[in-house]
Amino acid sequence: MIRPRFAEPILHVDMDAFFVEVERLRHPELVGRPVAVGGSGRRGVVASASYEARRFGVRSAMPVSHARRLCPGLVVVPADHGEYGRVSADVFEVFSSFTPLVEKLSVDEAFLDVAGLRHHYREAPGVGEAIRKEIRRRLGLPASVGIAANKTLAKLASEDAKPDGLLHIRSEQSLNFLHTLSVRRLWGVGEATARRLKRLGIRTVGELAQIPVDHLQPVFGKATSEHLGRLAVGIDRRPIVTDPAGVSLSVENTFEHDLHDRSEVEVKLREQAERLAGRLHRGEAWATTITLKVRFSNFSTITRSHTRGSPTRLAIEIYREVLDLVDRAGLEGKGVRLLGIAASGLTYGPAVPQLELDGANRWEDLEDEVFRLRRRFGFDAVLPARLKPFSGEK
Repeated sequence: MIRPRFAEPILHVDMDAFFVEVERLRHPELVGRPVAVGGSGRRGVVASASYEARRFGVRSAMPVSHARRLCPGLVVVPADHGEYGRVSADVFEVFSSFTPLVEKLSVDEAFLDVAGLRHHYREAPGVGEAIRKEIRRRLGLPASVGIAANKTLAKLASEDAKPDGLLHIRSEQSLNFLHTLSVRRLWGVGEATARRLKRLGIRTVGELAQIPVDHLQPVFGKATSEHLGRLAVGIDRRPIVTDPAGVSLSVENTFEHDLHDRSEVEVKLREQAERLAGRLHRGEAWATTITLKVRFSNFSTITRSHTRGSPTRLAIEIYREVLDLVDRAGLEGKGVRLLGIAASGLTYGPAVPQLELDGANRWEDLEDEVFRLRRRFGFDAVLPARLKPFSGEK
């Protein structure tokens, strides 16, 4: 049988240790040394770690103080998100020069559909290698590329290709590749779900594929069980989403009086998380990336983002994400004029599960009922205990 060309047209391109590599362009003396980009204050966290640092156990989102204990020779560089944004724009220009079908996941990763290039390249790996070479030529940065028939497999491939590599998973090889992996690597499987699967004797994707979906339903519910069943056999029908207006939702408020107290900031962010989650529920959308926007009293503005391992539309999880981002933003001693939260990297559909939080299905059922009551009686009809009355916005 003749194998069709471009049978695997989906690329996942992920820049390697992006913030660190941008800093190394500006500071070549950092090449080969263990480096972390992050805050240097008492509550600073690691935003990006070099592979030299990762060998010591340094990871993103880790407190810098802990990272220094793991790696005494660690060089910590303050983050320059303005520069990273500028370089990111150049990276995405390279993507767009190959195909208009680019789905941005964060500043340093994207899905691309390159099926339209079948007349210019023999197979998709040729496109992937050309993209890597062009990024290296134009920007001097390393990138890893995963190539497969769908998003899930392409992302798994790029993870295995790191650092600075390319991996092509042919369709006929996909189950052999997939079934050797830990279930923890599947899209949407967090630590809590992995623990529950382990209690069922399921550790690998191959073991999961052997379990009938209806045997999972008493533990995970119908939607989650069906989702796990599809992933276990390599089924992912999500399309590439290129419309910027369709891939983000946001809520923001400007305050009449600047906020100076951390507790006031937390209350306002909790309210925004509730409102944003309500919009996600109404649109049957699930977010992978959560972004915090802060404008200070001097009108300077910063953004901080985190891309999750699994999508969510739970208010409690969005709130927890933005609290972590607040720690990275360095608000201490500064007046806050504006706060905003955005959700992006959206996936649509009523059956996309959120799998990281213990009791996630119960949270989902609870929030569905909360948002139903709010649609009928107004936002204030049901409020979390943490959300005390607060005024001062305009």
